[in-house]
Amino acid sequence: MASYRRTFIARGASAAAAAALLAACEQPSEFETWREYGGGPSQVKYSSLRQIDRSNVHRLEVAWSYDAGGVNPEETEYHKTRRLHHTPIVIGDVLYAVGADLRVFALRAATGDLLWEHRLDRDEDLGGPGAVVLRGLMQWRDQRIYYTAGPYLRALDAETGESIRSFGDRGRVDLREGLGRPADSLGIAATSPGVVFEDLIIMGSTVSEALPAAPGDVRAYDAENGELRWVFHTIPRPGEFGHDTWPPNAWAYLGGANAWSGMALDRERGIVFFGTGSATYDFYGANRHGDNLFANSLVALDARSGERLWHFQFVRHDVWDRDLPAPPALVTVERDGRRVDAVAQTTKSGHVFVFDRETGESLFPLVEHPAAPSAIPGEQLASSQVLPASPPPFARQRYTEDMIPDRSPETAEHVRRRLADLTTGGQFIPPDTRGQVLFPGFDGGGEWGGPAFDPETGLLYVNANEMPWLLKLVEAGPLDATMPASEAYSQLCVTCHGDDRQGSGGVPALTGLNARIGRDELVSSILGGGSRMPAFGAWFDESAAGRLADYLLDGREITIELRPESLPLHLRYRLSGYELFVDHEGYPAVEPPWGTLSAIDIETGDFAWQVPLGEYPELEEQGLANTGSMNYGGPVVTAGGLVFIAATLFDDRIRAFDKATGELLWQHALPNAGAATPAVYEAEGRQFLVIAAGGHKFGGKRTAIYLAFALPETD
Repeated sequence: MASYRRTFIARGASAAAAAALLAACEQPSEFETWREYGGGPSQVKYSSLRQIDRSNVHRLEVAWSYDAGGVNPEETEYHKTRRLHHTPIVIGDVLYAVGADLRVFALRAATGDLLWEHRLDRDEDLGGPGAVVLRGLMQWRDQRIYYTAGPYLRALDAETGESIRSFGDRGRVDLREGLGRPADSLGIAATSPGVVFEDLIIMGSTVSEALPAAPGDVRAYDAENGELRWVFHTIPRPGEFGHDTWPPNAWAYLGGANAWSGMALDRERGIVFFGTGSATYDFYGANRHGDNLFANSLVALDARSGERLWHFQFVRHDVWDRDLPAPPALVTVERDGRRVDAVAQTTKSGHVFVFDRETGESLFPLVEHPAAPSAIPGEQLASSQVLPASPPPFARQRYTEDMIPDRSPETAEHVRRRLADLTTGGQFIPPDTRGQVLFPGFDGGGEWGGPAFDPETGLLYVNANEMPWLLKLVEAGPLDATMPASEAYSQLCVTCHGDDRQGSGGVPALTGLNARIGRDELVSSILGGGSRMPAFGAWFDESAAGRLADYLLDGREITIELRPESLPLHLRYRLSGYELFVDHEGYPAVEPPWGTLSAIDIETGDFAWQVPLGEYPELEEQGLANTGSMNYGGPVVTAGGLVFIAATLFDDRIRAFDKATGELLWQHALPNAGAATPAVYEAEGRQFLVIAAGGHKFGGKRTAIYLAFALPETD
């Protein structure tokens, strides 16, 4: 619309007349609605609504609630990774969202009354019992809703919820196809939505973080019929830019470098922006020497053709799992007396990078830091890494002894004793078999909720985890074509599920499988993978997968034969497991704050404020308040002067802060942790704030409840 406004004025109309015409004919602006994930294509999560403001936010009450179902509230060990991270979208007076079981539904936005629902026919539609996390939907021309379930992109009629049978193969497109490898050997999903530009659906994907893994190609599909229109290879093929940053045939056997966290779209310029994940395998790269473009990169593509316009790589040859965790945000900043359209990217390491949207030039100085070489055989790390000189990091960067918590003498002694056997320091310490404190940890720093940006003030709001994790490599034993089932588990499964099969870091436990899953379903899961789990069909045939299933179900020690062609995928070193660094009582092994919310002026690089985010209720009762906590999900900022955020894992609250000062103005209890990003919208003259309360990935009860807050109708 901006270009149309310029054309209209150039033809002689006054600015007032142009504004009047546009007000009469255009749809509401991005900031007045919540029609897309992140509030709109810019991913700034800003609302221009101001009915709810600093003066009345304390009067917010629950306007409606809706239980989307699909979970067993008594089940604390999730079998199908049913986590509700979802942010609804609102078109007109209709709110669209999903349940934890990916049931898509439409509600009357003002009341929460159900208009329609669309259920999957059967679990197999997910491509096996892998992750069923979906953080957002896409829509086209207000007529179609697009979503992903397992490996499939699907299209629904926005008015009725019925499947669009003319889209793809009877209503769905298989994302495993067209990647240059057998579809049944790939585990792939899309936990975050893509973007819709003109008549294109532009998609990233979630893939395994262990070998074998699908490549992270970014693809554009025809919004009408689902046909593939263009592909951008994030692991470049021969003749493509960046191919020389990998071994010559890496594109044929490696995976990852995927745009899993979402995308931003500059519709006027026709540019799509996305950040990518690490190359697989995440922690040991002896089979991928080189910088590994376009892994760990912000990439700008021509949205119509998929042509690369520019890129920036944040981590070269990543072995720390420093994938870009959130969609970039399209912002506008002041530079030398002029307004510059820019793109801001937050990172797990707790940094904000800001680039000119058209050229890719950094708006703040960047500093090359020498990096130490690896002592692990076969590993070749980059000789330097880059970090911004400004803005300063929004999370602490170096774990030191003065950060040992002193809540009690026992706490300090336990942490100090463990720390004696670990390496500490700043960023980019080479992984080794001794083990190191990774701080910020695997989950940031910044996480998938991403930042919110206020175009009125130029402040960027970002929540962060201040949680140390442990990174330790172990030498894997030799992998033989024939081996006991227990050894196969140790070689291929233990990194994620653990020696004790209890899982960690959101990976489900494998204990008690008999009560939760049938043998056929388990075999299907082993062969087909799902989301971050590899499709072990590349390792096992159905018979071998059945033998591994028998071992997992009842402990039968059976000999397993691996496919001979899978053996080259085996690496000499692997991660010991995803382990939080905690004290003897299970609390973070670092002085608080354990979670924060920051406001950063991205024009000057200065902090406006930073406050702890979240509580541990049992510590709060003991007088230890304002600790902050782990948090997943992001903030939204409004013209009413407020920052709304849930996200905190253990206190089950949603909060409102004064966006200028960080003062807590309101909080409300939720039925469960709101590990999601809220949405703000208007319906029937009232402003609403809606949040999904589903629980979190570290266990506990499961729910799928949406709560909408508004001022009392008498206001």
